[in-house]
Amino acid sequence: MHSNPLEQPARPFWAAFGPGLLFAGAAVGVSHLVQSTRAGASYGLSMLLIVFLANAVKFPSFRFAPHFAAVTGHSLLNSYRRQGRWTLIVFSLLTFGTMFTVTAVVTLVTAGVAIAVFGLEGPLTWLAGPHNNLLAASSLLIGSSAVLLFIGGYKWLDRFMKLVMPLLTISTFAATALALGRIDWSFSAFLPIGLLDDPAAILFMVALIGWMPSPIDISVWSSLWTVARAKQQHTSGNLRSALADFDAGYIITLVLGLAFVLMGTGLMYGSGITFENNAAKFAEQVIDLYTRTLGDWFRPLIGGTAFLVMLSTTVTVIDAFPRVLAALLEQLRIAFARTASDQTAAPGEGARIAYRVSFAILAAGSLAILAWGMSSFTALVDLATTLSFVTAPALSFFNHRAVFGDEIPSNLHPGNTMRLWSQGAIVLQTAFAMYFFWIKFAHPLLG
Repeated sequence: MHSNPLEQPARPFWAAFGPGLLFAGAAVGVSHLVQSTRAGASYGLSMLLIVFLANAVKFPSFRFAPHFAAVTGHSLLNSYRRQGRWTLIVFSLLTFGTMFTVTAVVTLVTAGVAIAVFGLEGPLTWLAGPHNNLLAASSLLIGSSAVLLFIGGYKWLDRFMKLVMPLLTISTFAATALALGRIDWSFSAFLPIGLLDDPAAILFMVALIGWMPSPIDISVWSSLWTVARAKQQHTSGNLRSALADFDAGYIITLVLGLAFVLMGTGLMYGSGITFENNAAKFAEQVIDLYTRTLGDWFRPLIGGTAFLVMLSTTVTVIDAFPRVLAALLEQLRIAFARTASDQTAAPGEGARIAYRVSFAILAAGSLAILAWGMSSFTALVDLATTLSFVTAPALSFFNHRAVFGDEIPSNLHPGNTMRLWSQGAIVLQTAFAMYFFWIKFAHPLLG
């Protein structure tokens, strides 16, 4: 590893753009297409401030991931182990507690969009029967992702996202521009007045913030992608390029999140429409609403946008969880090794085997949830996003300790502004989590 990553010249932007694009691909999914659209449709422009604040509060924790990986050449899991076995165990429990639900949700939504956009009801009936089209489409998505990832690995994933994300961004901006003329832009419409007096609105905001722009545990994915990128290109860490890459990806996720709130506000707010409690019907409902409002010619644009949003998330999530599990097993092996030789032993072929076994377990568990637990689509989404909300303070604390720890030279620590920003964010996330538990279990209107 270079003695001072800051001294290395930044690479050409598009060459350096990689893990940040994967972060954007993983983040821009259910949180945007489903939750942000629901936010605008249900509460209008008042949710713009909530989306912006959610992104601002989580920014330091996410940015610390590529920072740590670029300087040390290791993922955040390496720091979690050094912080103590308990840290690694807590992250393990959080990962195992959310990975099946998260994968099931993103695959379910992608399958629903694919059915709505491409009209797959008929072709899938012979495969899974008339009542299991979503399960069949989800299985096909997981299988296709497996082929892409097993054959091409990180290299193909990187190229895939460089194709999908520009198309996604352009189509989203075009769709948003067409909806702007239907929005009430009065100042009062931006104020979240009365939301804190509505327990149902608070619970929805919790679910929205939980995955806006994404769960904090994606920071570990980002650090693993940064390490994989360096290995794939046979280069040492470049801190400037890593942070520029991440910042660009994060800006994309923020702008797209605001765009989907605007689309939901322009086309659904005040319409009295009730959201369907089914992934395919929800996707079709959104697309049909856009089509009725803006014309039949708009259907391919919004349909293609929705599908690209979810396809990018599905592929990155299906790659990330097995990658995390393989790395996590290696760190647990080192943490509980009895001898020094066991600690220093290289993972070798075992890492590849662990990745593939983890992939199979993830696919089986996620499909099991879809087969037996998808009767309530919005409830499944809200469950996954709420779990991410309440676990955010712990993971943000772990990331703060990692980037300000002894593994990084003091001259390469983030500046004081970022330190204070991170500390304030952790306090706010903790306060929000405690407030949520009070609302959920002690509030007189919900008790």
